[in-house]
Amino acid sequence: MTHHELPERLAGLVALSSGNDSADALIRLTCGRALSLPPLPAPVDVADDGREADAVLAAFAEQFATDVSGIGDNQRKRFLATVGDNALRTVVAVFIADFIPRVWAGCEALDLGKPGYMAEVAWDGDTDPVKALLNGFVPAVARLHSLDSVTTEIVRLRGAAAHHCRLCQSLRETHALEAGGSEDMYRQIADFEAADALSGAHKAALRYVDALIWSPSQISPRVVGGMRKHFSGEQMFELTLDVMRNAANKIAVSLGADAPRVAGGTERYEVDEAGQTVFA
Repeated sequence: MTHHELPERLAGLVALSSGNDSADALIRLTCGRALSLPPLPAPVDVADDGREADAVLAAFAEQFATDVSGIGDNQRKRFLATVGDNALRTVVAVFIADFIPRVWAGCEALDLGKPGYMAEVAWDGDTDPVKALLNGFVPAVARLHSLDSVTTEIVRLRGAAAHHCRLCQSLRETHALEAGGSEDMYRQIADFEAADALSGAHKAALRYVDALIWSPSQISPRVVGGMRKHFSGEQMFELTLDVMRNAANKIAVSLGADAPRVAGGTERYEVDEAGQTVFA
């Protein structure tokens, strides 16, 4: 997998459907508004008929986009009752509507264009977005290696903390540990500006991670300058996609399915040549 193939995968994700065109239109408009970014194109116009189901879906999508950890048991139950057996596919549709606009905002700020953007979308109602995202896009990004493993892991852990993913915070990538990552270094991510174990490149990357997660419509010149100073165009694109790949944990968090595999401490894992997670 090369960096040149990922824009096509992004375009493919934009074209996918939850199975309900009206729901997709509402999800995409809601996420765009929550992020103060242009929403993804939608297959139909948003219907404003005041249905309770639409209000439940819009509230879930908005909370997912702004801070997924704020989705509580009551909101989750109402959402599941509304979408029924289509829950996972709908949440993946929310994730796509939430994160591709962030990727485009980050790439445009870094002068990388809008990878995967197409003025005319060839809508695909047949492909399962769950498989396309989790079995296609996510491992494809994991197979990219222009970034060193420690930077990749630091970026992952920052996103894990931002989204309060219990599973992700309990994991440690083996290659990063072998390359110099350590618990002392990882503890300093929380207050990275004052950290002495993190390099200037690490801090620049973490500022960018925070911008994509919390203020994607307002990526500052300082953030952009730091990224350009320390990373090549290929590395900046990979880092942007890493933030999206890692943020797939929002799907599990939103559904309350992010419990760690260990009762305490951390668990090692590694990413194999296929981009799949392998636990120790």
